Amino acid sequence: MENKNIVEQIMEIEHFHSLTPIQKSVVERKNKTRDLIGISSTGSGKSHAFFMAIFEQIDPSLKHVQAIISTPTRELAFQLYERCKTLASHFGVTVKLITGGMDKNMGETQPQIVIGTPGRMKDLFIDENTLRLDTAKMMIIDEADMTLEFGFLEDIDRILSKLDKKVQLMVFSATIPEALQPFLKKYLFDPFMISIEDSQNFESDIHHILVPCKHKTYSDKLLDVLKTINPYVCLIFANTNKEAHQIACDLREHGYDLVELHGDLESRERMQAIRMIQSQKKSYIVASDIASRGIDLEGVTHVISCGFPKDLKFYIHRSGRTGRAQRDGTCIALYRETDNIAINELSKQGIVFEHKDIRNHQWVTLRPYGQKRKRTQDPLQKEIEKIVSKKTKKVKPNYKKKKREEIERLKRKRKREIIQKDIQRQKKERAKEKQRQKRIES
Repeated sequence: MENKNIVEQIMEIEHFHSLTPIQKSVVERKNKTRDLIGISSTGSGKSHAFFMAIFEQIDPSLKHVQAIISTPTRELAFQLYERCKTLASHFGVTVKLITGGMDKNMGETQPQIVIGTPGRMKDLFIDENTLRLDTAKMMIIDEADMTLEFGFLEDIDRILSKLDKKVQLMVFSATIPEALQPFLKKYLFDPFMISIEDSQNFESDIHHILVPCKHKTYSDKLLDVLKTINPYVCLIFANTNKEAHQIACDLREHGYDLVELHGDLESRERMQAIRMIQSQKKSYIVASDIASRGIDLEGVTHVISCGFPKDLKFYIHRSGRTGRAQRDGTCIALYRETDNIAINELSKQGIVFEHKDIRNHQWVTLRPYGQKRKRTQDPLQKEIEKIVSKKTKKVKPNYKKKKREEIERLKRKRKREIIQKDIQRQKKERAKEKQRQKRIES
């Protein structure tokens, strides 16, 4: 079977009309066995890019592990496994999911594709010797920057040290941090570089909106927002597992049927949440940032951030869940005064925020964020500033004393005007009171 035909079959199975830039670059590369680094933003189609690369090279007749896909989270591993199962079945290939909380029993035969988290794969391969990864001819490291952030490179390092030196490595990531460079230099030989700029990805129109919380909690403000939108799928992100759980509880109390996904859930609960999300039976998903890089959903129309994450890359990943494949999306950020630095930094990166609030269940536009209200200057203060700033060519004797006296005269004049106005006001009030009394007596 020709390589081109394999790609065409995958496109037909997945109902793709065309390839994304990252997929096109991977498929059209000349040397199919050369190490590769693929840099492309969230939602650009990296997963199917490496699926295509795997099925172009895999031999269904060889009943041993041929390809390894490493992911930093169980959720992402599960999603990749669910996607890969259909393709594997079509091409007569076996695939196995290896993550924490799963059954360790490998069965009698080894799978041909392994998808899993670094720690569990290392345990079964090196510590328990039940998973034969040493037969693999290619290994994909997905979300490499996240793998680094979560501290899993050490497990990857141990796995690679036991594999054939000629194993093909393919590293995919949204970014390549400086701290990842030593690892890449150690294991990749003359890698083929693919870097897809955001402008080359599918165009989308993400509308970013800032909403002040002021004295309200995130949950209270969130409830105000949810009453004004009608999402197909709405992803709600919190900065911590505890906050995600609290927000989920608060929304349930107000009748919202939702999926809750964060690191404090048991493995079984997290898998149930992922299945529920993939079935698209719920319109609202409350998650921590563990899911911002591990959820790939069709039809996300709204993303709501309850505050800004410490690492602002995660805000980009959050917003990247919507506005995909040339669709519009709305990203709403609930903020407090302490978020000023984060908002300014994201604005410098090119994100244009619209500043809005909700009053009487209606959206109202506020002044652009950071723009201060123009103060109307008091006429008396204007006159005083004129006197103070007045410059004279010749300094006359006692000029400072005369300036002070002039200012005092203005202040006394203003005081008299205020008193006179107050007297007029009191006269009018007394006249009104007399008329009221006359009407009562008559």
